[in-house]
Amino acid sequence: MSSFQAAIAAELPYLRRYARTLTGSQSAGDAAVRETLQAMIAAPDEINEEAPVRVELYRIFHHIWSDSSLRPIDMPGAIVGSLPRKLRKALLLTTIEGFSIDEAATILDMSQQDVEDFVAQARSAIHAMLSAKIMIIEDEAIIALHLKSLMVSMGNDVAAIVRTESEAIAAAAQVEPELILADVNLADGSSGIDAVRHILGTMTVPVIFITAFPEKLLTGDGHEPAYVISKPFDPDNVVATVWQALLVSRETAAMADAE
Repeated sequence: MSSFQAAIAAELPYLRRYARTLTGSQSAGDAAVRETLQAMIAAPDEINEEAPVRVELYRIFHHIWSDSSLRPIDMPGAIVGSLPRKLRKALLLTTIEGFSIDEAATILDMSQQDVEDFVAQARSAIHAMLSAKIMIIEDEAIIALHLKSLMVSMGNDVAAIVRTESEAIAAAAQVEPELILADVNLADGSSGIDAVRHILGTMTVPVIFITAFPEKLLTGDGHEPAYVISKPFDPDNVVATVWQALLVSRETAAMADAE
């Protein structure tokens, strides 16, 4: 197997995730990925091995797979699925899949301006649907209030602000948050990492760590959190990460309920 083929194989789980979310169906998404791989095997000369592997894989997917039957998905909780297909693709590529506007434009064979316009339209359309009940684990009052203000400005409900591990565990059981913002070092010397680990043992909820000590989370050993923001933080970065975490969580839950 060539290095390019190995790199393609490593990206397939992410393409399957994208295809499933795009179509609103695990079976339809997996079928679309199989169709793409079959086409790549049948016509290897169509592959640009000089291009970034992930961008090229997604480009071929959209070149091969016909989305003419892609319609709004009638599935409770499927936020992205309610969007027209052009908006849906642009939004998923630039949020859940993490491509830049330029990369998404290459994948979709459209201008960067069109991608930017579609993403803006999609964000506007689903902003209200992403409001959530949020818990903040933060021992510094000024930072906690700043985060609360940001969350409320997005239309979220801040159900609890706690300062210690024990308070966090108790509050999570009481309010059942849909998203947690957590610091690492807490007021009584306890650990936000331990608090989150305990909470995730009792419920499934996305967590964003906002900390001055990201190295305590990004050790390379075992499972690492998907969302880590360093202090001092950029408010726009916090808003974007919250938006992405909620989007991924809602779409994943909708997919699980549908299968």
